[in-house]
Amino acid sequence: MTATGTPPGTPPGTPAGTPPDTPASVPLRRRILADLTPLRISAHYRRLWFGSTISWVGQGMTTLAISLQVYDITRSTFSVGLVGLFSLVPLIVFGLYGGAVADTVDRRALGLYSAAGSAGLSAALATAALAGFHHVWFLYGIVALQAVCAALSSPARSAMIPRLLPPEQLPAANALNSMTTTSGMLIGPMLGGIIVGYGGYQTAYLIDAVAFGAALYAVWRLPSMLPDRDRTTAKRASVLDGLRFLATRPNIRMTFFSDFCAMILAKPTALFPAIAVLWYGGDARTTGLLVAAPAVGALLGGVFSGWLGGIRRHGVAILFAVAAWGVAIAVFGLTRNLWLGLLFLAVAGCADTVSMVFRNTMMQAAAPDEMRGRLQGVFLVVVAGGPRLGDFLAGSVADLTSPAVAVTGGGLACVLAVGLLALRGRGFVRYDAREPTP
Repeated sequence: MTATGTPPGTPPGTPAGTPPDTPASVPLRRRILADLTPLRISAHYRRLWFGSTISWVGQGMTTLAISLQVYDITRSTFSVGLVGLFSLVPLIVFGLYGGAVADTVDRRALGLYSAAGSAGLSAALATAALAGFHHVWFLYGIVALQAVCAALSSPARSAMIPRLLPPEQLPAANALNSMTTTSGMLIGPMLGGIIVGYGGYQTAYLIDAVAFGAALYAVWRLPSMLPDRDRTTAKRASVLDGLRFLATRPNIRMTFFSDFCAMILAKPTALFPAIAVLWYGGDARTTGLLVAAPAVGALLGGVFSGWLGGIRRHGVAILFAVAAWGVAIAVFGLTRNLWLGLLFLAVAGCADTVSMVFRNTMMQAAAPDEMRGRLQGVFLVVVAGGPRLGDFLAGSVADLTSPAVAVTGGGLACVLAVGLLALRGRGFVRYDAREPTP
C-alpha cells in the first residue's frame, strides 16, 4: 500500500482504498481495448507473439490455396471437404499425443522441430506447384503431415506462456494470442486469394515457407522449457491421465461440447469456393473475402473485448455466443448479396471470439501445470479438429442437396444443439466466475 492507502499501480486521482481492478481505477481505454502489458514486459513472449502472428498469416494463405487448388482440380465440394477429413485424423491422434509429449520433453525443442517441419512442407507444396505436379492425393498427404506438425507444436507453445509471464498477465496474453490467430485468418486468406489470383499457388506456398522463419527464430531464442519435475512424475506423461482428469471436470467438458455445436454443425468454410462462384459470380478473390469475413469479426471482438471482464456467468455467455454464431450462419445461407453475406459472417466471427474467451478462461481455472500440455492437446482436437469435420460434413451435405441447404440447415442445427446442451447442463448454466466449479 502507498502512504495514501491505495494499492501500488493505482492510477493517480483514484480514491484511497479503491481496489486496482474496480471500474473506478481502470482507464476507459483498458476496459475496452486489449492489454499490451505482456508484450512490454517479456522480450521472449514478444518475439514469440510476433513470430506466431507472421506464421499464422502464411498458414492462412496456404489453407486457402490448398482449398482453391483442390476445387480447381476436381470441381467438387466433396473433394474440398476431404481436405478437412485428412487433417482430422492426425489432429486427433497426434493432438492428444502431442499434449502428453509437451508435458514430458523440452517444450522449446518440440516447438522448434515442429515449426521446421511445417516450413519444409510448405516448401514442398511450392516445389510441386512450380513443377506442375498437380495431384489431389499429394495435397491430401501434405495436409495430413501439416496437421501432425500443428498437433505437436500447439500444446507445447500454449504450455510455454505461463513460463514466460507472471500469472496475473496470462489473461491478457491469451487475448493477444486470440488476436494473433484471428488476424492471421483475416490477412492470410485475403492475401492468399490475391496472390493465387495473380501469382499462382506456388507463390502463396513459397511465402508461407519463408514466413515460418519468424516463428523459428522466436522459438530458437527461448530458454529451455523442460517440464517442472517437482510437479510431474519422472515417467512420460500419460494421455489417459489427462483424459481421466478431464472426465472429472464437467464444466470444462461442456465448453468443448458447445464448441462442437458451432464448428461441426455450422462451419461452411469448405463451401466458400463454390459459393463464391454460384452465389456471387466471383473468383479466388471473392473466396478470400468470404474466408476472411469471420476473422474480421473475430479480430474486432478481440480488440474491443474489455467489457467481457465484467461478465461472471461464463457458461451462459458461451451458450449465447454459440447460438449467435448459428443464427448468423443460418441467415448468411439465405443471402445472395455479397456485402450482406460478409456482414453476417463477421457477426459469426465476433460471437466465436466471445465464446473462445470464456472457454479459455474456464479451462485455465481448472488446469494445473502438470496437466497443461495434455489439456491443450484436447483443446486442439476440439478447436482444430472440429472445423475440419465440419468441412467434411458441409461438403457432403452440399453435394447431396445444395450449398444453401447445407449452410442454413447447419446454422439452425447449431442453435437447436445449444438449446439441448443448456437443458442438460444446468451446472454449466449456473457457473459463476467468482466461485468457479470445474
